[in-house]
Amino acid sequence: MDASGCLEGPFNAFLLQPVVGQSLQALGSSLRYSTRLPDRAREIAILVVAAHTDAAFERYAHEPIAKSLGLTSSEVTDLRAGDFDNLAPDDAVIARATSEMLTRVDLADESFGDLQARIGTEQIFELTALVGYYYLLALQLRVFRVSLPDAAPGDPSSELLT
Repeated sequence: MDASGCLEGPFNAFLLQPVVGQSLQALGSSLRYSTRLPDRAREIAILVVAAHTDAAFERYAHEPIAKSLGLTSSEVTDLRAGDFDNLAPDDAVIARATSEMLTRVDLADESFGDLQARIGTEQIFELTALVGYYYLLALQLRVFRVSLPDAAPGDPSSELLT
């Protein structure tokens, strides 16, 4: 919610079909608070989806969370640019796997094995659900032309999703 109590982001669109919107909200809550996927991995994956879909609102909402979990400004910038070479090995595996899921709609056997060795099969399931959920949110944010809250005119981050 913003300072005046209005909903921000995808939540207004959720109200268009409350039963589906409530289900999506519940799924999002489960993915953020009821999985074993590490918080840092979750935010890296969300930022890779945001970069892939050019989802300004998702960047706005999740870059501060990622930084609060220890990602540096340069790491966040690298994620935005799709450059995973300077990330810590565990972070890079999550970022590369997420990017591969988005571009291939699959994971190569080698990528799956590397990811499985780092986070396990249960967390791969959670990661695929997370990637799909945030891709869906990016689509809804784009279709319903959700802009950034209180963004200054002319600020590149204030543009609608393009």
